[in-house]
Amino acid sequence: MDMLQKLKSASAKAAERAKAGASRASSAARDRAAKGDQYLVALDVGTEFVKALIGHLHDDGSVEIIGVGRQHQALTDMQAGAIADIAAVVENCDKALNQAETQANVSVRTAIIGIAGELVKGTTTTVRVARRHPTKPLDITEMEKIINLVQDRAQTKAKAQLAWELGGKEVEVRLVNSALVSIEIDGYPVTNPIGFQGKDVVVQLYTAFAPMIHIGALEKTAQELDLDLLAVAAEPFAVARAVIGNNPNQNLSAILMDVGGGTTDIAVINEGGVQGTKMFGIGGRAYTHAVERDLSVPFEQAEELKIGLSTNKLPVQQRPSVEAALSKTADVWIGGIELALSEFNKLDHLPHRMFLCGGGSSLDLLMQRLETDWYKNLPFTRKPSVHHIRPDQVAGIRDLTGDVTDHTFITAMGLLRVGTDTMQFNNGGGSIRDRIDKMLSV
Repeated sequence: MDMLQKLKSASAKAAERAKAGASRASSAARDRAAKGDQYLVALDVGTEFVKALIGHLHDDGSVEIIGVGRQHQALTDMQAGAIADIAAVVENCDKALNQAETQANVSVRTAIIGIAGELVKGTTTTVRVARRHPTKPLDITEMEKIINLVQDRAQTKAKAQLAWELGGKEVEVRLVNSALVSIEIDGYPVTNPIGFQGKDVVVQLYTAFAPMIHIGALEKTAQELDLDLLAVAAEPFAVARAVIGNNPNQNLSAILMDVGGGTTDIAVINEGGVQGTKMFGIGGRAYTHAVERDLSVPFEQAEELKIGLSTNKLPVQQRPSVEAALSKTADVWIGGIELALSEFNKLDHLPHRMFLCGGGSSLDLLMQRLETDWYKNLPFTRKPSVHHIRPDQVAGIRDLTGDVTDHTFITAMGLLRVGTDTMQFNNGGGSIRDRIDKMLSV
């Protein structure tokens, strides 16, 4: 009965918010919308916090952040990066959205929401196609068929991997992101294959699939908030788009790590292309639980002790015991990173630049561990350099609020970038040529 009441209450609040949304927007904001201005809200539904960013989109693809909202989540709201209590998450998202809309002075309906968790599978699939008529120039229709073939094979692989991880249980999945990594025709790399002749076409395509149960929870959340859901995006892919920006640098190679409250999401970029993404269930809360367990203190106190260690506010006599508790979890976390990176065995070597974001990466101990020799058994050509991603490093997105100040907002900024890509694509008409050109530009 309590759960039903909670759901009804959340639905009622969402309805109230939908009615009140327009009144919160000033007449000036409504005038801007009437002139064709486009706005988008990015919702980063994290284990620890919901973050909402409202972006004002410009014709040149740039984005200005004009509203920021942030709301803490309860322990039972999320599980391993996925929604566990829809009603509670809806309420948290509603509060974050209210903050952002009040600051932006505009009501926004179009939204993009991030998805994370251990069951989100992102991989690069390579398919070789022998053409029947090698002298015929490749056209849009044939290229689309090849890309669809790659996506179908990737989906089969993702379903098989999930079934194995879940002990044989069949899980329905859906494509959430797709990006072209490379195309070769008869061994010759091309950036746009249209018009080329040749027999063998080799396509590398990054795809991210997520279980329908998780996607459905996000769609229900958007519905309860009276939002038009533009897209659901894999969060490691969003972080990669934040770093690559509008004009991909084909020489960019890096390892990106988003350490959240419940999971660590890893994306590997090689020469401007997303090679794959991996996720495992160790985030900031795992460290808090370690302190809670080893020191026999309540979770809230354990969180204060953990944060106090990084902010130098922890009493000297407590530091050894807290450090010992955190150290054991850090060992497991490093092992998870090693395992995840070892699966990128198709690369000759791993990128030596590592960029971190997410609230969990604020723990100094994590940065210190990444500065050790943990990488020795992996194919690095030199010791990795480790840095946090700064908001000013995200190309094409400018913060006008002054509130987007550190690495904890990078994922939400990346979601704005993916949403902008999607809106520009949709406004282009969605023809076959648009779809192929879009895939080639990501």
